[in-house]
Order: sequence, then C-alpha cells, then structure tokens
Amino acid sequence: MTDDAYATRRDRAGERLRAIGADALICFPSRNLRYLTGFVAEPSERHFLFVVPAEGEPSLLVPKLYESQVREETGVADVRTWDDRDDPLAAVRDLLEAHGLRDGRLLVDDAMWARFTQDLRAVAPAAEWGLASEALADLRVRKDETELAALRAAAAAADATVEDLRELGTDAVGMTERDLAGWIADRLAAHGGVGTSFETIVGAGENGAKPHHGHGDREIRAGDPVVLDFGTRIDGYPSDQTRTLVFAGEPPAEYEAVHEVVREAQTAAVDAVEPGVTAAAVDRTARDVIEGAGYGDAFVHRTGHGVGLDVHEEPYIVAGNDRELEPGMVFSVEPGIYLEGRFGCRIEDLVVVTDEGAERLNATDRRWR
Repeated sequence: MTDDAYATRRDRAGERLRAIGADALICFPSRNLRYLTGFVAEPSERHFLFVVPAEGEPSLLVPKLYESQVREETGVADVRTWDDRDDPLAAVRDLLEAHGLRDGRLLVDDAMWARFTQDLRAVAPAAEWGLASEALADLRVRKDETELAALRAAAAAADATVEDLRELGTDAVGMTERDLAGWIADRLAAHGGVGTSFETIVGAGENGAKPHHGHGDREIRAGDPVVLDFGTRIDGYPSDQTRTLVFAGEPPAEYEAVHEVVREAQTAAVDAVEPGVTAAAVDRTARDVIEGAGYGDAFVHRTGHGVGLDVHEEPYIVAGNDRELEPGMVFSVEPGIYLEGRFGCRIEDLVVVTDEGAERLNATDRRWR
C-alpha cells in the first residue's frame, strides 16, 4: 500500500473520533498500528506510541533506535524520539501536552500492555479512557481491495495445502498430530505463505471433539476422523480453513451422518449471507440445521468470526449480534459437532460479503474421504 492509502485510513480514523466524541486514539505496536501506518514491530519494554488526534496531525513517539526505520517506512511526518538515557514518562507527557490531550476522552489500543496504559493514566490523570476499537472496529470491518487480494492469496495457499493433504492419503496413518502439523506448515510455506496464522489444529479421533485441541503426540489411525484447522499469512493477512478428513479405513458409526449435517449447515449459512442480513441470522441458520438433526447440544461455539489483520475480529457470527452485514466484511463460517470421547467434525471457509451475496474464499472439496 502507498503512504497516501495509510494517510486516508488515518483521516477516516479522525473523522470517526469526532463522530463518537473522542479526542484521540493511542496505539502501540499492534495490528492497529500496522493498519494505520504499515509499520510492523513487536511490543517491547520500550515506550512506542502512536497518537491519532480527532483534530490535527498524528504523531509517533518511538525509541531513538527506531527513528530512521520509522521515518523510512511510514508517511507520518511528526516523529518524536527518546533514548535510553531519557525518562520515557516525560516524553509521553510532552507528547500528550503537544496535542492538548492530558484531559478529554482518549482511546487506547485494545492490545496495549498494562504497563503502558498505567503510564498514560499517570501522565493524564484527568482523562477519560476507552478502547481504540470504538473508533477502528467500524473502519477495519470492511476490507478494501488491497486487503481482499491478500486474503484471497492466503486462502489459496490454504486450499493448495488441503489438496496436498488429500494426496497424502494413507501416508498420514502412523504420523502423530504434531508431525502432521509440521508437515502442514511446510506445505503452507511451499505455497507462498508466511508462517502459520495461529497454532495449527490437528485433532485425531477423540481429540477432534475438543474444538481447540491444538496438536499432540497421538498417532493418526485408520478410520480416525481428523479435524484440520490451519492458515497462513500473506502480506500480513491470514487464512483460516477447516476440513475434517479420514485418511484411510472406515470412520466410526454415525460419523458419515454427522459430517453430512455439518456440511449442510455450513452450506445453508453461507447461502444466507448477503447485505442487510444480521450476523445473528447467519448463526441461527447453521444452528437450525444442526438442532434439527438432534445435535444442538454438540455445537458449542459461534458459527464464525471476522478475519482481517487479526484472525479473530468483527463481525462475530453469533447469537445476539444484530449487526447487519455489509459488502467487504470477511468472516469464517464454521459450524461443528463434537461428540466427547468419540470424534469431532468441523467445516470452515472464509467468505466475503458482496453486493449481492457472498463469495467463498475457499474452494476445496468439503467431503470427508
């Protein structure tokens, strides 16, 4: 993206701050910082803050050792620095005073470490505090074309890895869940992905009944349903896809019927997606299918979650969320059934809301064999 594109995002953030009656948002190294500046850094013990005021130009306060990098990689004109001989609280105080922000309503990054929020409170004791998501969630929830291109590319890498898993077939039998998770990571990289977007889930047999099992040393056996939930990142944006496969042999009794119910629920939920439909209505569509088949108590999580720079963000596809869907929103649709001590089944694709309905970002076979 260009500096102008990030500047436009910052301008929109300022407009949103004015609309909700907030005076500024304050980010630290996070996905919000990346969204607004393009700059990527890991949080550390050093004070690194980005202030976007409702009125006026934004400012970065960074450790001196970041100065040249920040100036080269962001279009932010006002870059202030402090070094390890300085008192960082004094630098933070000066930053807020320069913007007239030692009182008023300030929104801090939702992911900000407590030590930095406490320091901000110390230098601005008269301020009222809130979360940056009050301003940024509505901006980030609708993806632009650059974001959609990255999400499509990441989804394609996940799709290609699903095809590799199907070709692996009986060779998966005897591998541990951990081994297969490592194999998946290698294939994601081979297809252009950067790392994994979350801890890969490989849940074999009874472990598949634990929705967020992760992976362990249990060996995959013939006949095991294996829940495979994974993704990678391209240009910072993640994929998130689940397939439940049986690599060899015949699955347990009832599994075929359970898998078909989940597949039907997922299809129905995707078909329900269009502008103006509420997130809760999509969740209810999936849940109706599963409840109608008698497995309502075994569907123990929401139907989906938004995906952007964060793997989990707005909109959440869950009961009670009456937010209407809008073009550009991207989220997962992932109903599941989990039979404790036996097996689990989940099918997940990402979708983007279009002007007329939904586009699946994942296109691989959803059958179990």
